[in-house]
Amino acid sequence: MRERFADSESFSRIRPKGTSRRGRKADRFDDAEPEYLYFPTHESDSGSEFESEFDSDSWDDETPSVSDGPAVGDRWSTWDQSTPTEKGPEPRPDWVVTELAAVDTELGIVKTGKEADVFLLERAVPGTDRRTLMAAKRYRDAQHRMFHRDSGYLEGRQHKESRVTRAMAKRTAFGKEAIAGQWAAAEFTALCRLWSAGVAVPYPVQITGTEILMEFVGDESGAAAPRLAQLRAEEADVEDLWAQLGRSLSLLAYDGYAHGDLSAYNILVHRGRLVIIDVPQIVDVVANPRGLSFLERDVRNVGAWFVSRGLPADRVEALVESLAEDARLRR
Repeated sequence: MRERFADSESFSRIRPKGTSRRGRKADRFDDAEPEYLYFPTHESDSGSEFESEFDSDSWDDETPSVSDGPAVGDRWSTWDQSTPTEKGPEPRPDWVVTELAAVDTELGIVKTGKEADVFLLERAVPGTDRRTLMAAKRYRDAQHRMFHRDSGYLEGRQHKESRVTRAMAKRTAFGKEAIAGQWAAAEFTALCRLWSAGVAVPYPVQITGTEILMEFVGDESGAAAPRLAQLRAEEADVEDLWAQLGRSLSLLAYDGYAHGDLSAYNILVHRGRLVIIDVPQIVDVVANPRGLSFLERDVRNVGAWFVSRGLPADRVEALVESLAEDARLRR
């Protein structure tokens, strides 16, 4: 897999702090956060990072180094760093790699955003054919992300500690930190719930801190599926895609939720399959006093793309009414 990207530009890589070059054993006993960032460079790596364990200078060392760890820029699988509630719902798809001997290799960046960046990650067991591609979505901290979307979406959300809820409402420094910490957890929880309900979303593999690993929607070469907005007219089966969208939004509404920021830019289409992405701001349409307006806006925003490609406008309004009934917002 790495060879396929050998000619591409370099990209950021992360090695968890405390990772030992002596193997995974030390990794299991370290609780530290990631430390080393490898920033973009146009120079190729050369030489070896490790010295031989039989180097004459190492004979006086009680614990000589052994070069059996992952290659530079890779990391051991983080599967065992997530608790059971931080892993995707069962039954898990067969492609999910859970072996602790697996190595995570970062292959490139898929998308940059105001709140998070998405990277392409391969998790593979060396010496076997067990490997899979995943999307690694990493949320930025409070100092490096935008909060322009927070206020409306957080209405109706509560923290288990009332002081945290008050701080979030007042947008204090502490409150902003709490808000930032909620986004990754909110998206992972939403993906788990929606995937289990049958909504067309990527399968959520696991969450560690502010990194979510999920199903990569694209082909085996690492090419990401296009967004709905990028589809050419001859590539779009408008009726079929509209039917797929209606089914997923109906399941969402029946469960009492709306996407909250739906458009043709956060829907992917891979080989005719429609997949909804970017759900951290999922809205509880019952608890949120603006729930119905979020639901209506979702449908009309994405509906504009379909209408521009021949879908009758009254079909969009009909879906709005149908979803409001599914969410029990209409009497």
